[in-house]
Amino acid sequence: MGVNGIMKNKKNRYMFGLGTIGRDMLYTIVSIYLMFFLTDILNLPDSTMWWMTGAMTILRVFDAVNDPIMGFLVDNTRSRFGKFKPWIVIGGIIGGILTILLFFDFGLRGAGYVAMFVVLYLLWDLTYGANDIAYWSMLPALTLDQKEREKTGAFARICANIGLFVTVVAILPVTNELGGDTRAWLITAIAIVVITWAFLGFTVFGVKEDKSIHVEQESTSLRDMFSVLFKNDQLLYTAISMGLFMIGYVTTTGFGVYFFKYAYKDEGMYSIFAAILGVSQLTALAVFPLFSNRYSRKTLYEIATVLVVIGYIIFFFAPVNMLFIGAAGILLFIGEAFIQLLMLMFLTDTVEYGQWKLGRRNESITFSVQPFINKIGGAIANGIVGVTLIISGINAAETPDDVTDSGLLIMKLAMLILPIVFIVAGYIIYRKKFKIDEQMYENIISDLEARGDIHNS
Repeated sequence: MGVNGIMKNKKNRYMFGLGTIGRDMLYTIVSIYLMFFLTDILNLPDSTMWWMTGAMTILRVFDAVNDPIMGFLVDNTRSRFGKFKPWIVIGGIIGGILTILLFFDFGLRGAGYVAMFVVLYLLWDLTYGANDIAYWSMLPALTLDQKEREKTGAFARICANIGLFVTVVAILPVTNELGGDTRAWLITAIAIVVITWAFLGFTVFGVKEDKSIHVEQESTSLRDMFSVLFKNDQLLYTAISMGLFMIGYVTTTGFGVYFFKYAYKDEGMYSIFAAILGVSQLTALAVFPLFSNRYSRKTLYEIATVLVVIGYIIFFFAPVNMLFIGAAGILLFIGEAFIQLLMLMFLTDTVEYGQWKLGRRNESITFSVQPFINKIGGAIANGIVGVTLIISGINAAETPDDVTDSGLLIMKLAMLILPIVFIVAGYIIYRKKFKIDEQMYENIISDLEARGDIHNS
């Protein structure tokens, strides 16, 4: 690779990664804090929260089914700006507006609020999904080199986690400083949306795809779409492993603010805890390429899973003390950072595997699995969190002291023990079924080049 190629890869790496800082800030305020906004800011009663929990769970499952259709639309897009960027822009703009509306207090309550929320939340899921599929499915169109993909993916995950942890650390202090009411949350949501649009500009205007990877092929039919999704066995196994991991991961993060408010009894410590974990996770992502040069992906996944399990067990049995909780959290989130990045790499490599096996290259349909899994995992995790908050008595509690010891135990079991089951199950499925290692990937690329399906420049 010449100097120009190296410079292009570096520019793409940074421009692509920077684009997701705001996206993940936006996703975080909705996925983690929307439930808190409903229970503790709007103070919706249990009777309404049963409906809201059910609605959010069903909507995420329903919309997840639509993600392959969105991937189908992206793959069939033909424009002077390519097939990815138009959807990044459309989904980013409309999704931002809908985010603001989700945190706007319309003054409605009861059935009227539930009905309005269902419409807004469904539209938000659709538009964010369009942006997310188009964004991540651009990754395999940037390079075929596995190590460069790891560097680009690692930097993108670093940026994504910066967005996530800046939001987690800052949102409660900022909203409390602004008054802690519905107006404060609306102002914060508007600010995050503006930041999202600004950072998306880096990707839209700064990233250049590798045209040598582009495949001239007929438009993808719905029959082809189902073939890509169900005949690509490595994609299916990756999706199952990702789904199980996401259920565990999102369940834990969904309880974060509640744990510190009701178990730790100091809501402000959540921001400090999140800052510690954010630095740990960002460090893990930064050093990932160094470890990937020495160890196989299979070995890294095994080590990461062990760290996660140890972290969960320490967290569950530790006294309510930041020293023990912080140490457990560091182990937990370092392991989860590695797993998230490995999952992204597994998914990326299934694009070439699918092209090799099925004769078609469909980045967006393949990557529609990621938001599909995120939404299904988020839906199940959201249901677990919502039901747990109700049956533990946390939602009905006026103060942290109103929650009983048995209620706190119920929350800890759902937050820390149940996720172990999901995450370990995901690892076992990967270990037994996923077969695209470094050697197999090289053989796939060689075969595709020999067939003339790609031109690896």
